[in-house]
Amino acid sequence: MLTRRTLLASTAALGAAGLDLPGARAATPPGVVVMAKQIDDVISFDPAESYEFTDNETDGNCYRKLIVPDAKDPNKIAPDLAERWEVSPDGMTFTFHLTEKAKFGSGKPVTAADAEFTFHRVVQRNKTPAFIITQFGYTKDNVEKLIRATAPNTLVMELPTKQAPSFVLYCLSANVGCIVEKAAALANQQNGDLGNGWLKTHTAGAGPFKLTSWQASDHIIVDANPGTGERAGVKRVVLQHVKDPAEQLLLLQKGGVDIARDLLSDQLKVIAGNPAFHIVEKGQANQLYIAMNQSMPELAKPEVHQAIKWAIDYQAIAKNITPQTWSVQQSFLPRGIPGALTEQPFDQDLGRARTLMGQAGLQNGFSCTMDFISAPPFDQIAQAVQADLSKIGIKVQLLPGEQKQVITKTRARQHQLAMLVWGSDYFDPNSNAQAFCANPDDSDNSKLKILAWRSHFVNKQLTMQVEDAATELDSKKRLDLYKTMQEEFWDVAPFAMMLQRNAVAAMRKNVTGFELGPMPDFTHWADMRKS
Repeated sequence: MLTRRTLLASTAALGAAGLDLPGARAATPPGVVVMAKQIDDVISFDPAESYEFTDNETDGNCYRKLIVPDAKDPNKIAPDLAERWEVSPDGMTFTFHLTEKAKFGSGKPVTAADAEFTFHRVVQRNKTPAFIITQFGYTKDNVEKLIRATAPNTLVMELPTKQAPSFVLYCLSANVGCIVEKAAALANQQNGDLGNGWLKTHTAGAGPFKLTSWQASDHIIVDANPGTGERAGVKRVVLQHVKDPAEQLLLLQKGGVDIARDLLSDQLKVIAGNPAFHIVEKGQANQLYIAMNQSMPELAKPEVHQAIKWAIDYQAIAKNITPQTWSVQQSFLPRGIPGALTEQPFDQDLGRARTLMGQAGLQNGFSCTMDFISAPPFDQIAQAVQADLSKIGIKVQLLPGEQKQVITKTRARQHQLAMLVWGSDYFDPNSNAQAFCANPDDSDNSKLKILAWRSHFVNKQLTMQVEDAATELDSKKRLDLYKTMQEEFWDVAPFAMMLQRNAVAAMRKNVTGFELGPMPDFTHWADMRKS
């Protein structure tokens, strides 16, 4: 639990301002911004391993990358640590020229050797997000030869195989592209882990903040990182785990927190029009979906896939449970990603769904379980889905769990139905196309262990189309391929795509400068001010 003693002890060690437990005082301390947020998804803060929403958001404020999506237009790439870059005429070589001004929190300059080390360790450690880099053909055997610092501020990346340049650049802008200080990681490595154990709970970046304290499902504390020279408007940011949106609202109203991150429509209505509060909104590339594990015989039937999709009342869920915060989106590409289809081919048609169940030979229904995140609004949505599926004879036993527990279970392919949130890894359609459609190897030793693999969904045609689109240099032809994929996915995939998130942050009037991003790691804290 986040206590006064914990925070004061942290203060003594760091010489920074302490924070009282919200219930112990009417207002949070000056220079400290406290956010109430559901943070039970955190597994690791190592950029080579971090793959969840909250740890990615934290990394995005503690590290910098070579390049990032343009803040004004996420469909364009902007410089970060790399001032400029060139792509060779054959599309096989990328050369990045790093700024000479950037520094890590240690005060040491950021060099091409740090960038080289960063990408080498991603491939060599081969943790969950490593596929974002290894999908280009990088391996432990070739990465040191192909990705190399050729000068103190010049990094050369040769591709093993030709890829669409925009695809490569967007992948480098993903959280896995956060540049890690080589000296700090190696100084803390154990048994050749390249600092992975230490970086799970520490940061070694050039961002405006550094990780100070983390306790699972309780709190995250970051402090300003003055050694970088990066500007931070407040000296400390605290993310306090508050699972219940109603409790988040109460803390916000009483001054126990400055920002509430997970308010639902009912709570937002309470503060609407109140000058003591203001709201920031941003459409995000996060989608709620139901996965149907093909290892379960009943769920492996194509007619059942379609029956489930036709049984759900998407519009009622969006209208009654998630107005303003989640809206219906039934493509595997979220709105805002190039090529996303916004049609909504499915609505609740129970007659059609029952007919499909009969065609599957399951007119009497069947029983299954559904894992889901045990926090609002997901608990309410899960109950609505349970009621909808019962109308076509599918009896669902709900299995609530913390987000990281549900994620871990689905990664082990131990679910039947699972309702989860997926966030795009980068602003290129390949991110979601690959996740939902590509499964070239369904064995336990597969190199690509994302959503299709986790539910044993194997479709050779979609897998081939994902590969073709990733290497298509003609942008129009590439988007046409994604259009075809989305339409085929509606017909054959064991995924019911339901909703897309509209992120909303409610804050007290004295807090300004908080910026939500289209993806978690592009949510910025550095410009926050507290008067």
